[in-house]
Amino acid sequence: MRQGLAAADIVCGGTLLAVAALLALLGPLCWAVDPINGSLLATFQPPGSVTAGAWHPLGTDQIGRDLLARIIEGTRISLGIVVVAGLIGSVLGTALGIAAGYFGGVIDAVVMRLVDIQLAVPFILLILLVMAVVGPGIGNLVVVLGVTGWAVYARTVRARTLEIRELEFIEAARAVGAPVHRILARHVLPNVLASQIVLLTLDLPRLVVLEASVGFLGLGVQPPTPTLGNLIGDGRSYLFNADWLVIYPGLVISALVVGFNLTGDWLVRHIDVRTQ
Repeated sequence: MRQGLAAADIVCGGTLLAVAALLALLGPLCWAVDPINGSLLATFQPPGSVTAGAWHPLGTDQIGRDLLARIIEGTRISLGIVVVAGLIGSVLGTALGIAAGYFGGVIDAVVMRLVDIQLAVPFILLILLVMAVVGPGIGNLVVVLGVTGWAVYARTVRARTLEIRELEFIEAARAVGAPVHRILARHVLPNVLASQIVLLTLDLPRLVVLEASVGFLGLGVQPPTPTLGNLIGDGRSYLFNADWLVIYPGLVISALVVGFNLTGDWLVRHIDVRTQ
């Protein structure tokens, strides 16, 4: 029974993520419509409409831009921001967590106090505050999401490193005079990498929601460049007469969150690692 559920998780999750990735990577080639410029003669056209010889399978927005083209571009930008930010957070947190767990002492105390401070502040509040100070933009958003997400990786990898540093093969490496950087790179890192990959997969849904929330509030990537969050933010004012402007971007966000969650759950069962 559990094996059947695990197989269903990876099939459903992998399919959703594969569709989203294909939409982001191949969408602009398959649907070569300008996502920025539109026609005022084609405003608020419902899904399936044809205007001036152009077909709009998902309709158009308030200034006549094709919604499918904007969702494709928004998915590409949002997914890129989330993945890069997740990698930044995981690399930073893993490095600090390994250092804290292996060396202990002052380094451990400082890193863990920083983790406590980071986790004590609500993520969305901290991100909104930083974005309001540094200003909106793709680069700023990637850095802010990445830097504010390192704490959970550091705490997890520190706990694992505390166990690994007492094992016999680490003692043997020290005994033969192996330098610290070699011990960390060749013996500690490979033993914590699997859990960090699983944790990254489970953390990406949070980043998807955070990126969409910041975009919805207008502090992320600025219009006319589309992201999934600012598409919903732009469309919320027209929800009652053009609900497709909110429904379709929302479905893509939901697919990404569910896909990452199901894939992460499958990895937890398959790799059998502890992420808490």
